[in-house]
Amino acid sequence: MQHLEQVTKAQTRSICAENPKGEKAKGAMLKPQQDSDGNWIEGRCARELGQGWKVRPCVGIQSGQVFEMADIHGPGRILHIWMTPAGTAYRNVILRVYWDDQEHPSIECPIGDFFASAFTGFDTFAQIDSQPVAVNPGNAFNCYWPMPFAKHCRMTIENRDPENEFRLFYQVDYELDPDIPDNPAYFHAQFRRTNPLPYGKVYTILDNVKGKGHYVGTYMAWGLNNKGWWGEGEIKFYLDGDIPHGRSVADSVAEHGGDCFPTIAGTGTEDYFGGSYNFENKKTKQYQEFTTAYLGVPHIVRPDGVYNSQTRFSMYRWHVCDPIRFHEDLAVTIQAIGWRSGGRYLPLQDDIASVAFWYQQLPSVPFPELGSVDELEII
Repeated sequence: MQHLEQVTKAQTRSICAENPKGEKAKGAMLKPQQDSDGNWIEGRCARELGQGWKVRPCVGIQSGQVFEMADIHGPGRILHIWMTPAGTAYRNVILRVYWDDQEHPSIECPIGDFFASAFTGFDTFAQIDSQPVAVNPGNAFNCYWPMPFAKHCRMTIENRDPENEFRLFYQVDYELDPDIPDNPAYFHAQFRRTNPLPYGKVYTILDNVKGKGHYVGTYMAWGLNNKGWWGEGEIKFYLDGDIPHGRSVADSVAEHGGDCFPTIAGTGTEDYFGGSYNFENKKTKQYQEFTTAYLGVPHIVRPDGVYNSQTRFSMYRWHVCDPIRFHEDLAVTIQAIGWRSGGRYLPLQDDIASVAFWYQQLPSVPFPELGSVDELEII
């Protein structure tokens, strides 16, 4: 909080449905409107109050539509994003953010996963109390990752629901700051999903990152396809030539018969996410949810004996105090390991999705194809 002690040249701005361009002295200027037949276009609830009252607090995004949530000319910095959607599954709503002159996005992610809440929905809530991400009652999504940019920021929301419109309430708080450097560390977030994970293969959280930066967070949405404990697998970070240029994770890691080893290796899945001994509450003999500033398992989906048949885990680890620095390249993997008879490890074939969060200087490498609606659906 030391930056609060300083007076700077920055100018604070905010974008929402009541001021979609974030312009100075132009917030809440809309008037209740009717069409030529007397039907209300917007602001019906404020028809007796008029301009300056609450006229357009949200937007409707049609099936197949890409809505431009923000278009900001810098230099500047995104400080806070708040949103709450209603009307579709969160995997159908894709957040993309484009920095400066890059044509491909540096953030491309379903919004539930971006806010560490893949298994929630309009009627399913799980509290998150962390420093960069907070999820509060009503499924109010908050992001406090600082996102500087030198020239331009463009944010879009795509509705990939094949049938339904959804409503989006949103606020993007930012500042225009002439002291932003010419090539700052830009925020990136990449989603991946593999279902099922092939037998004997590691899950790739991130691959083919080129440049200089630091890794700052992992979110995982892990669906079990076996009984028993599932979290013996180790996370691994391959830094700065651990995997030679031009080779992929699949071709290189020792688990796949390759000759490459990581600089950083973990000791178990629950260890990496800040827990121990299976996330088990020893008194209740049940998995225990928890949410802290940098580590958490905020949501566990438990079988109900009928149609919700699979156990699923939401887990986050924010490397805010311990960023992982890279100067040339970065790849991240995690093993999926359970137990079989005879005290032997069982390579699992689970449904695993992830979001990798990192900062790097531009240019960055385009992401892999996101996948279709069916390929992202939680089933």
